[in-house]
Amino acid sequence: MSQAAYITDVSAFLPGEPVSNEDMEKVLGLVGESASRVRRIILRSNKIQSRHYALNPVTRAQTHSNAQLAAEAVRRLAPYSGYSPADIQCLACGTSSPDQLLPGHGLMVHGELATGPCEVVSPAGICLAGIGALKYAYMNVALGLSENAVATGSELSSTFLRAEFCEPAACDRSEELQKAPILAFEADFLRWMLSDGAGAVFVTNAPRPDGLSLRIDWIEHVSFAGSLPTCMYAGGEKREDGSLTGWRSLVDRGQNVDKSLLLVRQDVKMLNAEVVVTAVDRTLPLVIGRRGIKPEEVDWFLPHISSEFFRPQLAERMEAFGFHIPQERWFTNLSSRGNTGSASIFIMLAELFRSGRIEKGQKLLCFIPESGRFSMSYMLLTAV
Repeated sequence: MSQAAYITDVSAFLPGEPVSNEDMEKVLGLVGESASRVRRIILRSNKIQSRHYALNPVTRAQTHSNAQLAAEAVRRLAPYSGYSPADIQCLACGTSSPDQLLPGHGLMVHGELATGPCEVVSPAGICLAGIGALKYAYMNVALGLSENAVATGSELSSTFLRAEFCEPAACDRSEELQKAPILAFEADFLRWMLSDGAGAVFVTNAPRPDGLSLRIDWIEHVSFAGSLPTCMYAGGEKREDGSLTGWRSLVDRGQNVDKSLLLVRQDVKMLNAEVVVTAVDRTLPLVIGRRGIKPEEVDWFLPHISSEFFRPQLAERMEAFGFHIPQERWFTNLSSRGNTGSASIFIMLAELFRSGRIEKGQKLLCFIPESGRFSMSYMLLTAV
């Protein structure tokens, strides 16, 4: 029999000083010793003004591992007096950019925390890895398997974005890119979209007695991989027929595999065509059918949008569907925190949670899309 589960604190950790649009290329480095031809176009579209990188701004040396980012977010949790990471009974850590293939990311975070024995799980994926970790923590507490659980979402995207990592692939394709500008755009697209950061939530079976808690009403997590092809990927090669061949299969075929294969890639045309349609037309009917959610019940809408380019499209599609939420009830911090993938919903929620703007009884609807092979998540929280 399930019981209620509550978020009693949310924290965020963003490494280093904010990096402005003008300083991005200084920190990440020039690819092919020339400035990006599409950087300003992409930044004008996504409207991100600053972001954080776990990089030394002069040497581009890594300052934190992904596990260290997540561990620091956990240390910043203060759900009630006397808490310490040693009290964690269940630790769920999601990311799309672990420091290694094995062991699991969660185990490395636990190692950084250096606390005693507890249950640890490592949800994989892309943007939904973080909300997957939160759902695991929620279920663990709601089922009475643990009295508390901590979930994290963290990303170390900058390691893929540095010029040292990108240069070989870009140079190999320099003539091809000059002949086909759209290829240059797709090769460069994510370099100006992604950044680093981590967030954590503390979930327990009782609200805190002296302040704000968020009751987790439900979390819906829906995949459309059964009908849609791969859109965002790394460690593989996408074929003309839309299929994806993993890096080990390429090695087996005797093909040369260099580090450019590990770069995160996005089919931008497919993203634009499918992500908003899937988020609204395909997913909302399922969520409404299961949960009966109505737009007038929503006091705060927290959408993880990778770019402000998608805000008007999402708003218009939701209104056409009959699920209109006025813009004054939307909350994002994309422009100042950047797109931190699986950590974004935590970093957004942490800022709003600690702002003093949430009132008792208000309902928060969180939306997290993932374009890997198009999965969507909606979560409803109630302030108590």
